[in-house]
Amino acid sequence: MKLYYAPGFTSLADHIAMLEAGIEFDLVKVDLSTKEIEGGGSYIDINPTGYVPALKFDDGEVLTENAAILAWVADREPRLAPRGPLGRYRLIEMLSFIASEIHKRFPAYLSAPEEGREPIAQEVLRWFGLLARRLEHGYLFGDRFSVADAYLFQLARGAAELGFPLPEPLPDYVARIEKRPAVMAALDREGIGRVEEGTA
Repeated sequence: MKLYYAPGFTSLADHIAMLEAGIEFDLVKVDLSTKEIEGGGSYIDINPTGYVPALKFDDGEVLTENAAILAWVADREPRLAPRGPLGRYRLIEMLSFIASEIHKRFPAYLSAPEEGREPIAQEVLRWFGLLARRLEHGYLFGDRFSVADAYLFQLARGAAELGFPLPEPLPDYVARIEKRPAVMAALDREGIGRVEEGTA
């Protein structure tokens, strides 16, 4: 299978999750400005929205959207999902929340004029603060890393790079997750420097 990605975008979360799960896949880099695939071809033929990520299976089926791909990964590696009879649905709940309340605000923030960014930033920080209060035991669902943590990690890391004052304990959370072997491997494969190296 092939994971279509753009370095530093939220496709990083799917990349991390798939490595954590031990799933074998090829990486295919997408130029989001031209919608061209590295090596040739139009990404629009893979995903008509032009957004990353997209996961193309060996039979030609394509799955898009972070929440869908991350849920698919968790179905194949249960240790990356919360426990309990409602575990799968709690995961979908969390992925949907991250996508709709945090992720979706970044394009609006980046495209807004300088004077219009502050209200958006405050909303982002509000929801980061809500999730930060869940991290008492280390991760979003207690003491075990999940695919939702890969998603929150990528967004919090990106927010820090943009200068957002992340609420505690998110800075330590990002630094700790960045040291996971799968995360280091994903960052290296995408050519993204780690925060501790000062080249992120």
